[in-house]
Amino acid sequence: MQFQKLHGLGNDFAIFDNRDGAIKEETKNALSLRLCHRRTGIGGDGVILVENSESCDICMRIFNSDGSEAEMCGNGVRCFVKYVYDNGIVKKESFSVETLAGPMLADLTVKDGVCTHVRVNMGKPFFNRKDIPVVGEGECQLQEMTVLDRTFTYSTILLGVPHTVVFVDDVLGFEWEKYGEIIERNTDLFPRKTNVNFAQVLDSENVLVRTYERGCGPTLACGTGSSSVAVCCARAGKTGRKVNIHLELGCLNIEWAEDDNVFMTGPAAFAYCGDVEI
Repeated sequence: MQFQKLHGLGNDFAIFDNRDGAIKEETKNALSLRLCHRRTGIGGDGVILVENSESCDICMRIFNSDGSEAEMCGNGVRCFVKYVYDNGIVKKESFSVETLAGPMLADLTVKDGVCTHVRVNMGKPFFNRKDIPVVGEGECQLQEMTVLDRTFTYSTILLGVPHTVVFVDDVLGFEWEKYGEIIERNTDLFPRKTNVNFAQVLDSENVLVRTYERGCGPTLACGTGSSSVAVCCARAGKTGRKVNIHLELGCLNIEWAEDDNVFMTGPAAFAYCGDVEI
């Protein structure tokens, strides 16, 4: 079966057109686990399936590299949008995408018939612990947690998926991957686990971020994570509502609009295509 490999600032996905249902429901989790292995499979942070939708222009299903299904993915949805546009599946420069986190509206930047950048309405963040979920009552903003030998200040929100933003002074000055793995798997606090974003505020418009993604591990970029960082930083008074999130391979522009919707703008790029046995 044919696939294309796309990435959003290094966050990479194998994308399949599954509108005919060739990939059966009962095989999707195991398929992603097998194909995402970076030595024995295609390699990737996830597998994305293009499926038909009754409520939107098109439907996106995304499965993490550990086989679990995610509600949505910010970088993934940009790659998905580029794939369906460039392949003529949805030939509109603004269209809706059905996800498990709800409908997403995407606006495309097209050059010479090819989608280069996508602006996505990521929806509105939720702050109540029960919605995220986080154990306890009320909101989970600017709390403290001790992990191994360090005490962190953090906030957790739901923006499609649960994201914990850990505020640090020097994101590159410690083994953030080690601490991210422990926080992600702390189901005593986060019953559905959590994505973990280590954020270093550079100034009111720029934040340096590294992400330990739920179900994937350390990743080069995370769109929902970058969006969540922007919201948590603005809510804590550390930045304004428009910020540049600096990742390992580039930058995402995030705006938390006055109507509470979060808009993410960034690139999506084609890597290669191939065939794989399903």
